[in-house]
Amino acid sequence: MRVFIGVDPHKLSATIEVVDTNETVLAKGRFDTNKAGYAAMRRHVAAWPDRVWAVEGSGGAGRPLAQRLLADDERVVDVPPKLSARARLFDTGHNRKTDAHDAHAVAAVAVRTKGLRVLCYDADLEVLRMLTDRRAELISQRVQTVNRLQRLLSELIPGEVKLNLTAPQAREILSRRRPRDLAGKTCKRLALEQLEDLSVIERRIKAADKELKALVIASGSRLLDLPGIGPIGAARILADVGDIARFADRNRFASWTGTAPLDASSGEQVRHRLSRAGNRKINHMLHMAALSQIRLDTDGRAYYRRKRSAGKTHLEALRCLKRRISDAVYRQLLDDTAAAVGAGPGGQGGTSQESSAADSHPLIGTSDKPLPDPRPRRYAATSQPRKPQPVEALREAG
Repeated sequence: MRVFIGVDPHKLSATIEVVDTNETVLAKGRFDTNKAGYAAMRRHVAAWPDRVWAVEGSGGAGRPLAQRLLADDERVVDVPPKLSARARLFDTGHNRKTDAHDAHAVAAVAVRTKGLRVLCYDADLEVLRMLTDRRAELISQRVQTVNRLQRLLSELIPGEVKLNLTAPQAREILSRRRPRDLAGKTCKRLALEQLEDLSVIERRIKAADKELKALVIASGSRLLDLPGIGPIGAARILADVGDIARFADRNRFASWTGTAPLDASSGEQVRHRLSRAGNRKINHMLHMAALSQIRLDTDGRAYYRRKRSAGKTHLEALRCLKRRISDAVYRQLLDDTAAAVGAGPGGQGGTSQESSAADSHPLIGTSDKPLPDPRPRRYAATSQPRKPQPVEALREAG
C-alpha cells in the first residue's frame, strides 16, 4: 500500500501525518530533528515501505530534513506553502495554523496534486548553494565593516574618507595619522581593528570566488559564455534553479526570475506593471548582467538602444533586456542538461512531467508577451537510475 507522509518541518522539530491514497489517516507524530528524533521518525513509518515524503517548503525551512531523507534514499516531493495553505483553508474552513493541521494539509496536497516536484539529491548543487550563501554573507559583513571603518575615519581624519574604500586604501590613510590625545588614539586603535577584520573578510571573499569559479567550470555548464554572467552569477543560478526541467517553458522561468511583467489591464486600458515576485537573488544577478551588457559592446547593448529608440525609458528598456537575458539563461540551461544526459531538451530524469510553474501554483499568470501556453509544454523523460521516479508514476505503480 502506497502512503504519503506530510511533513511540517521546523528547525528543532518535525510533525508528520501518514495517509493513504484515500486520505485515511494512518499515523501521526511529532519528532525532534536531532539524530535520535530523526531515527525515531523513520522507525515510526517503517511499516509502510512504499512511502513518499511530502515536505513543505523544501527550499527553505524544510531543506535540512529533505536533504537528510534524500541522502537515505527516501522518495521526497516538495509541497509549496501556498498549496498547503489553500488545502488547510478548504479542509478546515479557517486558516488557523497548528503543526498538526499543517502536516495534514501537506499530506492532502501530496495525494491530490499531480506534478509536484520530485526532489533529487545532488551533492554538487548543495555545495554550490552553501558556498554562494556563504559568499553573500561575507559581502554583507564587508559592507558593515566598511561602514564602521568609514565612520571611524571620518572622526579621525575629517574630509579624507573615500568611496568604495578598500583595505589597502584604509591602511594608507591610517599610516599618515598619529593622534596624540586619548580619544584620537582610541579611535585609531578601533579603526585598525576594523581594518584587520576587513582584510580577513576580503581574503575569504577572494577564496570563495576562486572556489565557486572552479565548481562552475567543473559542472560543465556554459553559462559563463553568456555576456554579463560571471562565475558568481552562474553559481547562484545553478544552485537556485536546480533542475531546469521543472519549468514548463521560458515564460514560466521568467515569472520565477521576476522578469515577466504582470498584467494590470482594466477595461479598455491595456497595460502591464513591474513584477516584484519571483526569486529576487536571481533577479539581481540578471540585473547586473543587463548593466554589464549595456556598458560593453554586446548584442544586449544594441537591443537596449533599439528599445530606447522606440520610445522606451531607460528602466523600461532595461527590463526588456533582463527578460531577454532570462530567456537566454533558460535556453543555455536546457542545452547544458541535454549535453549532460545525452538527450534532447528533456532535462534530467526524476522530475515531474506536469507543469510545475514558476509560481507555487500552476494556474497563476506569469508574463505578458508572450503568455505561457494554456497547456504546459512537456519534455521527453530520460532514465537515470540514481533519480527517483515522478510522483505520478509512483501512484500508477501502486
